[in-house]
Amino acid sequence: MTAACPACAGIPAASAAATGPALMFSVPTIHCAACIGKIERGLATLNGVADVRVNLSLKRVSITGPVDPGRALDALKSLGFEAYPLDLQALAAAQDNVGRALLIRLAVSGFAMMNVMLLSVAVWSGAQDATRDLFHLISALIALPTVAYAGQPFFINAMSALRVGRLNMDVPISLAILLAAGMSLFEVLNGGRHAYFDAAISLTFFLLIGRYLDHQTRTAARSAAKELTALEVHTAQVLIDGLTMTTPVADIRAGDIVVVPTGERVPVDGTLSSETALLDRSLLTGESEAAETARGDHLQAGEVNLAAPFHLVATVDGTDTSLRRMAALVETAENGRNRYTSLADRAARIYAPAVHLLALFAFIGWVAYDGDLRHALNVAIAVLIITCPCALGLAVPAVSTSAISRLYSRGFLVKHATALERLAEVDHVVFDKTGTLTLPAHVDVTGLDANQRAIVAGLAQVSSHTWSRAVLSELDDVRAASLDDVTEDVGNGVLAFHDGVPVALGRGSWLNAPFRGLGLRIGTAPAICLQTTERLRDGVAAAIAGMDLNCEMLTGDGPAPARDMADRLGIGFTADARPQDKLDRLRQLDQQGRHVLMVGDGLNDTAALASAHASLAPSTALDASRNAADVVILKESFADLPLLIRVARMTRHLSQQNFAIAALYNWIAVPVALLGYATPLAAALAMSVSSITVLLNAQRMRFVK
Repeated sequence: MTAACPACAGIPAASAAATGPALMFSVPTIHCAACIGKIERGLATLNGVADVRVNLSLKRVSITGPVDPGRALDALKSLGFEAYPLDLQALAAAQDNVGRALLIRLAVSGFAMMNVMLLSVAVWSGAQDATRDLFHLISALIALPTVAYAGQPFFINAMSALRVGRLNMDVPISLAILLAAGMSLFEVLNGGRHAYFDAAISLTFFLLIGRYLDHQTRTAARSAAKELTALEVHTAQVLIDGLTMTTPVADIRAGDIVVVPTGERVPVDGTLSSETALLDRSLLTGESEAAETARGDHLQAGEVNLAAPFHLVATVDGTDTSLRRMAALVETAENGRNRYTSLADRAARIYAPAVHLLALFAFIGWVAYDGDLRHALNVAIAVLIITCPCALGLAVPAVSTSAISRLYSRGFLVKHATALERLAEVDHVVFDKTGTLTLPAHVDVTGLDANQRAIVAGLAQVSSHTWSRAVLSELDDVRAASLDDVTEDVGNGVLAFHDGVPVALGRGSWLNAPFRGLGLRIGTAPAICLQTTERLRDGVAAAIAGMDLNCEMLTGDGPAPARDMADRLGIGFTADARPQDKLDRLRQLDQQGRHVLMVGDGLNDTAALASAHASLAPSTALDASRNAADVVILKESFADLPLLIRVARMTRHLSQQNFAIAALYNWIAVPVALLGYATPLAAALAMSVSSITVLLNAQRMRFVK
């Protein structure tokens, strides 16, 4: 019997943590790291705000804390950002509209640019006096309306920023376009020989190409949270007084009976009330084989019914499904910051004032040097454009989103913002044994009488230990005995009273029995040994060999079974390890300079998972263990653990590489522009190429094997 949510269901604290941000807003006008800093600093001043995160790739703002949505929305608008309460369906439609609008403006500017270029060729070929002036005037009639229409994405964002007294990357871009168009119009009205309408409209055209490719590349790198959201069902069939009614999923309440037709997705977490069901869980766990379930098994929202229609009893409200909580966990990770993100933010924050001062100094310097106002203005325009920090702002978020999405597609749910950064540093792996490296295969309860079986069932159902769950699977048709004063000694067993008689289920050594396996003790009678068998989890041997890292096993089992498993896998081991022993071993490794990945599933592993450099728990782990872990593996097989490490290392590598690309671009481009070797058009091309380069570089994550 598996948990309803592999990543986040369970204890109240876990559910609260998994619920994610209290408020989310779509902010379609954010484009750079300067926007991120402005929003986060501005919203942090609101009363009740505990945390603010801006996801540049998804253009979302997440606010944690008891904040009134209206106040948050007003604050965003006062900062100069168009914002809407987040509706995932509306957001998807809005993103499609944004791409369509950019494409139309791109087409208009491209068509106008070709016509203006034809007129410019005539002027360059020697058209004089009235003919030249006529061609300039026709160019103005084509270019000025086109620039006013096609440049709106830049102008609107720039005005929003200036209205609240701040600068963003669209301010210098808008200033550059307007200066080129304004200088040309001045020349035409005064009968000048030179006009730059072709440059103004070409500048707009190539900047739009960059903005459109940026939009399309981000859309292609869909986040894992979006993939999860796409699995949500919006309506469901609910049995009410014997009648089947179509009901919005949001209106479903725990306890409602839901009908799931053949081929439909499970709309809400629940318990199967029909005899059997056959489910496709591939999109949630990556497991390709259909899962057979029986009455009483937990089902998760997003699974697909492959066989006959069945009924389930909802265990949560429709607004609190595990699917939504998993999406919230993924978005939390995508929104997070690592040290490279913070470095990029600090660099981008000084951009706005610095670039305007740099352009001003370039203009003054060139005027003083050669007295040519036109050339000086062109240099200033080129500086305004070429120093745009788009690449710097996109360098890290693009990589993180691609990595988290890649891992989710292979069955890993990344929960923590810095998990990949820490996983990349791992050089030592510590495994728990039972429930992690091994899974229970069978518990022999055939020798117990009816009373003993009822007591075992009662003791097992109050514990979440791996063997307790295995016992329950053997006794699923037994009515559990009523127990009093139940206590659990973590990692050892469960103690209680049945009709005033002490009863216990746990390790033989804990029961003072002559055996080390699982045993039952009733009163003062000798403990009864329950023979157990276990199997190696799929993919464990391949994972240990493929990671090429130092590995060891810490287990509470005795020396004999621990040695047998360690020899089988070719790793070191420590037997009879209690929770404090595991914690002490991790501290010892830390003092030796090791970066440890802890892999465990039990309550006795929770402290170790929380204290390790990085941690991973299987989906079958206890709720507390899953919440303590940085990553949850949704599949039963561990075969892809080496891929997790490789993706983490590639994430670090690509983040550093993208940051270097962005920094190198600025080190080269800025001096070139200042020295007058870059026209405004060349600057626009260079800026767009730098942004697209880091986005495309991030897509190399798809090819990690």
